[in-house]
Amino acid sequence: MFRDADIVVKVVMIGLAMASVVTWTTWLAKSIELFTAKRKVQRQLAILARASSLSAAAEELGTSKSPVVRMVEAAAAEVDRSQDLNADGIKERAAALIARIEARAGRQMNRGTGILGTIGATAPFIGLFGTVWGIMNSFIGISRTNTTNLAVVAPGIAEALLATAFGLVAAIPAVIIYNLFARSIASYRAALADAAAEILRHVSRDLDRGEIVVEEQDWHVIGMRRSAE
Repeated sequence: MFRDADIVVKVVMIGLAMASVVTWTTWLAKSIELFTAKRKVQRQLAILARASSLSAAAEELGTSKSPVVRMVEAAAAEVDRSQDLNADGIKERAAALIARIEARAGRQMNRGTGILGTIGATAPFIGLFGTVWGIMNSFIGISRTNTTNLAVVAPGIAEALLATAFGLVAAIPAVIIYNLFARSIASYRAALADAAAEILRHVSRDLDRGEIVVEEQDWHVIGMRRSAE
């Protein structure tokens, strides 16, 4: 049927076959990327949860390009730069930096999935276009042969309907995979949000510990002055 189809119908079917290949290639590559990223975030989240301070967490996490490590480094750098400033302002600036890194990581993970939505939305209509074109050619053939014999009409209509079948084969997996990725990426973003919350809790605790030390030192100095008097 493909060999005997019109050139336009052939182009439509070849394009839909290529779209199907793109769908499954994207599924394989993005599945590996998501699985690896989610495992890494869960492992780093466990490190953050059991660490006693932000510096201890940063030391155990090491250096890498993962979003969690970048968030820890950004928070630690902000604390170092703002040691002489108000603690509430430090927390707000650290939260803003972490939110930007978290949003950027979510966008990066979402890249490549838009093509699935495009294929799922357009493939049925492209297949339908091939079907309409093929049926038009079949009607033209009927008018030229001046016969409505089913043996003459059926092959052209079958070739036309094959384009619709190609469109559905390309569209249905694309829509399913797109929805699966949408849920998986939402789970990944939730894990990043949990990591961001842990980092901000470490920042808050470290700042409170610093304020307590300063207060104890001030009381110690006051006590020494009183004893000297």
